[in-house]
Amino acid sequence: MSEKRLAVVTGGARGIGRAIVMALAEGGYRVVALDINQEKLEELAGIAHENKLDVLVEKVDITDSETLTATMDRLADDHGGIGALVNNAGITRDNLVFSITDEDFDQVIAINLKAAFVATRAAARSMMRNRFGRIINIASVSGVIGNAGQTNYAASKAALIGMAKSVARELAKRNVTANCVAPGFIVTDMTAVLPEKAKEYAKSAIPMNKFGHVEDIANAVAFLASERASLVTGACIVVDGGQSHSM
Repeated sequence: MSEKRLAVVTGGARGIGRAIVMALAEGGYRVVALDINQEKLEELAGIAHENKLDVLVEKVDITDSETLTATMDRLADDHGGIGALVNNAGITRDNLVFSITDEDFDQVIAINLKAAFVATRAAARSMMRNRFGRIINIASVSGVIGNAGQTNYAASKAALIGMAKSVARELAKRNVTANCVAPGFIVTDMTAVLPEKAKEYAKSAIPMNKFGHVEDIANAVAFLASERASLVTGACIVVDGGQSHSM
């Protein structure tokens, strides 16, 4: 059993997930990054090793509920429980509502919502036993205020917020918290390919007139995963430069 608490981050190989992995490791957690991209996982492992951070990586298809549950249970057994779970993995299949196919909807729900539920269900067992846990869902400003062309994505992210609020009520007496972080427009590989006009339009909707960076989200997650946030549960921290408050 490790003396450090274990944190598990889904979609941890790149972008926001990678920043979260690094921030939690710097904060004293032993972190396991789960992802389906083996190449990016190996890249992350190398970066963590160079920085002398306690990071493990594992390739997992989180849409396979049986495999994900078995993985979570094994990690809990091997490390004396799971101290923190960050449900970060997510995809988009954007389109106008009348053009979203059943497959587009189901894929987004499977990865963004159902996998988060399965991981939470598994992690909660060891958290309840250990009387400590930090469950953090990465939602989105789209789940707070909605966004045209993202009916499926916004639905999945709004559901993560509702799920965290419910889990928070169920587990509070065992010192287990459940919260969300809702990013606004964050600079990542995915957003980098957008046309400049689209970026400028997006920026105009943000009162602070700037985009966020992956470290902004990682810092919020690191706070919620720490002892400093022991009384924070059922909350959703929106990190969007004021976008959701300007509607």
